[in-house]
Amino acid sequence: MSADDWVRTTLAGMSLREKVGQLVMPRISGDYMAEDSRRFERARRWVTDQKIGGVIISIGPPYEIAAKLNVLQRIADVPLLVSADMEHGPGQILRGGTVLPYGIDTGAATRFPPLMGIGATGQEHFARELGRITALEARAAGVHIAFAPVVDVNNNPNNPIINVRSYGADPQLVARFGVTHVRGLQENGMIATVKHFPGHGDTGRDSHIEPLMITVDRARAEQVELVPFRAAIDAGVGAFMSAHIAFPALTGDSIPATLNPRLLRGLLREEFGFDGLIFTDALDMGAIVQEFSADDAPVLALNAGADMLLQVMPDDVERVIDSVVRAVESGRIPMAQLDASVRRVLEAKARLGLHRERLVDLDRLGKVLGVDEHVDIAQAAADRSITLVRDDRNLVPLRGRVLSIVYSDDYNPMAGRTFQRELFAGNDQVRTVQLDRRSSPADLAALQARADSFDIVVFAPFISVAAYKGGLALPPHVADAVNAISTRRPVIVASFGNPYLLSQLPGVQGYMLAWGGWDGPQLAAARALLGRIEITGRLPIPLPPQYPIGHGLQRTNVSTQ
Repeated sequence: MSADDWVRTTLAGMSLREKVGQLVMPRISGDYMAEDSRRFERARRWVTDQKIGGVIISIGPPYEIAAKLNVLQRIADVPLLVSADMEHGPGQILRGGTVLPYGIDTGAATRFPPLMGIGATGQEHFARELGRITALEARAAGVHIAFAPVVDVNNNPNNPIINVRSYGADPQLVARFGVTHVRGLQENGMIATVKHFPGHGDTGRDSHIEPLMITVDRARAEQVELVPFRAAIDAGVGAFMSAHIAFPALTGDSIPATLNPRLLRGLLREEFGFDGLIFTDALDMGAIVQEFSADDAPVLALNAGADMLLQVMPDDVERVIDSVVRAVESGRIPMAQLDASVRRVLEAKARLGLHRERLVDLDRLGKVLGVDEHVDIAQAAADRSITLVRDDRNLVPLRGRVLSIVYSDDYNPMAGRTFQRELFAGNDQVRTVQLDRRSSPADLAALQARADSFDIVVFAPFISVAAYKGGLALPPHVADAVNAISTRRPVIVASFGNPYLLSQLPGVQGYMLAWGGWDGPQLAAARALLGRIEITGRLPIPLPPQYPIGHGLQRTNVSTQ
């Protein structure tokens, strides 16, 4: 049966409730579940009883995820769409845990630097490789849709939720890299999803926590926020994800984009001409649940122009379907509109070939996921992303006795392990210290005294973007301690995460950006500090008042020792 015939026949054979189910995509855990467990039984009921259209898969070991998805696909009447937040590669989701206390990684798919690190390389081919490798590895594990790339323009340094997830602060750079990323995904069999329309970059708060509004005028939006989204449409992107953000200059009201027909149906569909899938952002986020009920929000989103409802609360899947069914029966949602959305969902499934084959071969995973070719490309991207913003005393490469201080804001026992190990392997005069939010003023005072016996101090903050954190700054007492040390000993900062910390550390003599906190960026940063790789990255964001977009000190003399 041809794809068109399958879509037509499948749609014609669906009941109203089955059609509505196709528009619902809850999240399921990626970790191990026994098939008779309550968690798996809930997922099974979503598929067999509620007829959901797909699932979002969360972090878990690759084989567990692929096996679980195969089970769910076998029991689904209509093949499931499987999506994941693979913004910086399949290893963001397809990864096992870490065995403590020795830091043994149990294996993962390939993981690139964050998008801002890719932007810092200045090389668009890394964005294409990120897309290509994501598609190859994700499809092998049964994942079809990447909720990537993020094409928000991160022009607010205080943004707590976009930050390094964006390619940068220049809309043209974000557009170029975003389009290349989209092509890498879609040319290799995966649907790309640009997000978060119409832009989440110019906010200082997190929509996971509270409702947000961007107050720029239409002219500024056309010059900045909307540029990458228009470019993605021109490149044939398959899907959009909406933001839970009000944009009065574009709509004349304070309704968030996810629920706003003037943005999704009016601007995106009618004015911009986009005819692919529109996903809501997660409907369990604070920006929605604080103001709209689980009955109203899905109906408003579908009437606004969304096709798929993401991450409704686990206990609300049946309730949401019931609410939408009632809305169709009452005429609040036109049947023709419902059919159009279901048709787009089915067409996406057919385009992915799911009408022919929905299962994956578990024996292929070890031949595709995390293979050396892919890991080497990701490491090359991490190496080229390292950006040396300041080096007032030529501290790089490191020489003499070095005190390396790792600070983690989320009690992460793995923060800095690869970085510290590589530094010590390259310089046996390196000594290491671990700090986190629990470190007391007394701990920091003792550290300041200890620093006096070293030639150079490396401060490595691991401050990563995460939902519900609400901020990415250093605690004032930690920043004060580092600034105090910098008055007596030269300090170079190697930031693994938030790149905007220089404003809190104005006195440091060196400032380097590694962008992400996992193994690839840690390895690259240590080798850069030791002079073992070239440093060629350039800022994709400004760090005012001194450092504009494009700034980056270059170090091309590589040590052979």
